[in-house]
Amino acid sequence: MSGQGRSSAMKVVLVLCIVALIQTEMAQAAVYNVGDAGGWTFNTVSWPGGKRFRAGDTLAFNYQSGAHNVVAVNKYGYNKCRTPRGSKVYTKGGDKIKLVKGQNYFICNFPGHCESGMKISVFAS
Repeated sequence: MSGQGRSSAMKVVLVLCIVALIQTEMAQAAVYNVGDAGGWTFNTVSWPGGKRFRAGDTLAFNYQSGAHNVVAVNKYGYNKCRTPRGSKVYTKGGDKIKLVKGQNYFICNFPGHCESGMKISVFAS
């Protein structure tokens, strides 16, 4: 095999390896139902405990529309149960939110809900 032919074959193998690596990484993304069978409701603050999340995983917030909502907040919003200006609010029920790398914070901002433990903090590696 000539040097040029060998070089082309190596490039094809390299491209195939990269494609396989990307597909493997994508296949590892998981979907988590927040609150498990109980769904997104009161006292879910401890739900993330013992779970390992990765950036790209999806959280599914299952709840009845009009009874709750989900608000992606910052640390301040999480700690104070407040909705900072510009926070994304989800209201449909069955909301699916992809985790970003680092700490992710979510609350229900209906009056008294966050204060009753309807909030989660999830770290994604």
